[in-house]
Parts: sequence; C-alpha cells; structure tokens
Amino acid sequence: MYDEYIKNAVESFEILLRQQLERSEKLATAEAPKDFSKLDSITIGLIGGDGIGPIIMAEAKRLLMKLLADEMESGKVVLKEIEGLTIENRLALGQPVPTDVLSQIKACDVILKGPTTTPKGGTMESANVTLRRELDLYANVRPVSVPEEGIDWMFYRENTEGEYVLGSRGIEIPDNLAMDFKVTTDAGTRRIARAAFEYAKVNGKKRVSVVTKANIMKKTDGKFSKICAEVASEYPEITCDEWYIDIMTANLVNKSIRNQFEVFVLPNLYGDIITDEAAEIQGGVGTAGSANIGDHYAMFEAIHGSAPRMIEDGLANYANPSSIFKAAEMLLRHIGLIERAEKLAEALTLCCETEKKLVVTGTADGDTCKDFADYVISKL
Repeated sequence: MYDEYIKNAVESFEILLRQQLERSEKLATAEAPKDFSKLDSITIGLIGGDGIGPIIMAEAKRLLMKLLADEMESGKVVLKEIEGLTIENRLALGQPVPTDVLSQIKACDVILKGPTTTPKGGTMESANVTLRRELDLYANVRPVSVPEEGIDWMFYRENTEGEYVLGSRGIEIPDNLAMDFKVTTDAGTRRIARAAFEYAKVNGKKRVSVVTKANIMKKTDGKFSKICAEVASEYPEITCDEWYIDIMTANLVNKSIRNQFEVFVLPNLYGDIITDEAAEIQGGVGTAGSANIGDHYAMFEAIHGSAPRMIEDGLANYANPSSIFKAAEMLLRHIGLIERAEKLAEALTLCCETEKKLVVTGTADGDTCKDFADYVISKL
C-alpha cells in the first residue's frame, strides 16, 4: 500500500543526503572572511519587509542618515534601498527571495532588514532561511542586557543547519505520518563554536554554555556537543559547561542563577526559541536586535515578526523601533564604525532605560514609532 511512497521517499532522501554532503565539503574549504577595514566603500542595503517592517525601517533609515552623514558625504558608506522582498511579490513569483532581489542583496556588504512574513503551510520556506543559506550567514548573534539584574548575555545560534535547513523538504504519507530532517555538520558546528569562544576571549568573558538535547538527539546534538567540547579545549582560560535545552529555559527565569551565564552557543531551533525567551526578560521582543553573520555578508534585523495583528488593528504607527535600532547598532560595530555605534548605544540607553520620556507600547495609549525615533535622534 505504501510501497510507492517509500520508494519516492528513499529517492528524495538520497538527493538530500548528497546535497548536504556537498555543502559540508564546501564549508570545509571556505575562503577567508572579508576584512571591512580594508574596504574603500561599504554598501548597506535597507529592506523594508512586510507588515510593520516598512514603518520601523523608515525610522531606521532616518537614524542612519543622521549618524552616518559624514561617511555618506565622503563615500565611505552608501545606503541602498532594496524593494521587492514582500510577501505579495514572493507569493506571486513563487520564490522565498526573488532572484532579482537576491542579486541586489549580494551587491551589498551588509543588510539592515525589516521583518518578513512566512506563509503558513505549503512548501515555500521563509525569506530568512533562504537568505541565511544563500549568504551563508551561519551565526545568529543576539545580545540581551538587563543591567539592574546583572544580566549580560550573548547568544550564538547556529543559523544554517538543524531543523531549518531542510524545513520545507520533509516526507509525508497522507493520512498516516510526516517526517522532517535535522542536519548537523562538523564544519558548520566547528565554526559557530569558534565564533562563540572567540567572542568570549575578545570580550573578556569567562564562561560559554553549550545548549543541546544530546541525551535524546544522540547523532545530531551529540555531534554538536562533541565538537563544541573539542573547540573549548583550545580556550583553557574559558569555562565551558553544557546544559540541556529544557533546563536552560528554566535557568533563564531563575533569578538566583541567571546572571551567572555569559555566552551561549546552541543549535538552530533551540536558539530560535530561547532567544525570544531571553528578549522577553529584557523587555519584550520589540527591544532586541539580531545579527546574522557570515564570512562575506551580514544581515541585521529585529527579532520580532511582521505583526499582522497590529496592521489589522490599525496600530502599525505604534510599532516599537527599538529592536531595529539595536540591530543598526550591531551593524555599525560589525563594519568597524565603533564611535557611531557607541553614540547610538548611549542614545538608546538614555531613551529606553534612563529618561524614558516616551514609551512605545504597541497600543494607542503609547507613543508612536516616529515620535520615539525623533526622541532617539535628538539624543545622538
């Protein structure tokens, strides 16, 4: 009864296996990372996205134009708006990232991107998953800070493997069962582990926590755990401990111990979930920025979604731009404009933590996105 399904599944799996082996081999022979300090000009692509994305990105553009006025005048920095990464255009073309849009993105060095909507069901993967794969943005880096509690966390989430790399290519036998795949490669794990330990070393951090479910996912998470331990042995000055994802989610809400953690490294799905939890502790997903970093490209974005309910309720202009502003700060640091990044960080601290003269709540009772942006820009 199921022979034909099984035959097709086996053939499909062989194709996937060969493709992933080929990808793994390419990772092991990757080119040296781009050195932004040696670039005469850096092109920053700006992508509006969907829902509240264009609204918060409009304010982010204003902020960057204010911060980078001198660099733009000298030609050191170029801002380039990229159109077409909308849910309507993607659905019309049947492409998660339209070919012409991807070409424009690859012509940039770094991207600041608003949230994009992922269709429910079907086979079209998210724009983010496609971009992470096409640009090889293997490190999803998310900082979380709550100074009054002594919380200063940095999460290094593997960004191109795990459950997401083949998320739209699983197998289904109608009315019976469905199977998806999880992928962990040696090269992919080694580079995210090294990125986390290098960050800890450079920033004077003394603890890196590896988060897996290796007691259950013995092949994939087991490999992740083993390779992280191998990398950790090269950094004897840094303590490396390992936790299962379920207990770590509990640790982050345990006020008696959570300020003891510093740097986390973890596979894709766990990182996606736990960084949202961490952002909520900081003040909500609207307050957290996110970096997607590779050796040749980098993409910075808010960690929240496109907020279709806010659009439906007519509250789009009350969206909080703090997350995309923090992503812009991370972008500036990545391209070596540290002084500009510090200016923005100081302004955000003043507006979000110290003065708090304007507060965006996402409702009509709070301040608008534009008013808050004016407030931050006035403090630069």
